[in-house]
Amino acid sequence: MRKYFITGLLVLVPIGITAWVLNLVIGMMDQSLLLLPSQWRPSMHGYNIPGLGTILTVAIVFLTGLLTNNLVGNYVVKLWEKLLHRIPVVSSLYGSVKQVSDTLFSSSGNAFRKAVLLPYPHHDSWTIGFLTGVPGGDVRNHLVGDYVSVYVPTTPNPTSGFFLMLERSKVIELDMSVDAALKYIVSMGVVAPEYLPTKPSAPVSAPAEQPT
Repeated sequence: MRKYFITGLLVLVPIGITAWVLNLVIGMMDQSLLLLPSQWRPSMHGYNIPGLGTILTVAIVFLTGLLTNNLVGNYVVKLWEKLLHRIPVVSSLYGSVKQVSDTLFSSSGNAFRKAVLLPYPHHDSWTIGFLTGVPGGDVRNHLVGDYVSVYVPTTPNPTSGFFLMLERSKVIELDMSVDAALKYIVSMGVVAPEYLPTKPSAPVSAPAEQPT
């Protein structure tokens, strides 16, 4: 009985969690229907049709990207950004978020391009992190030696974690894709990447610095 119960859990739990996450995401995206006047919102017998807001959200994102890639759209976006940069508080908040989003989503960004192995939380314990760049600003003036910036995600929620600056010699670049490393972290080590023959370890190479 116990064997059958556990087998059932192994089948249903992933399906249930996946359905819950999808329902949460679709429910949030459906809120975009609130942008439309009430008489324009599609419904069936007075009930909102789930998923239409998701389609609308995807369409808005696609059209925004399409319009931004032409000369007129790009000009309008630049004017809008200049306006935001002149508003106190909004300027610093928008600038910070814009810089992070450009780094994460831009094809020219270097965020999370390399999975690395590093000693954490002490020298006898190791964990997986992601190389994000090199220390900048005044921080660089106070670090003696060659340092790299590393993001160490928590398990099983990789959206929270720790930002560390470590000597490059203490960080080992892994022959592992970022996707495989994320699965390894989220699964708490259960879903291990394919084993590869041992090869000499090498410190990470210097990443390209983001323009400031």
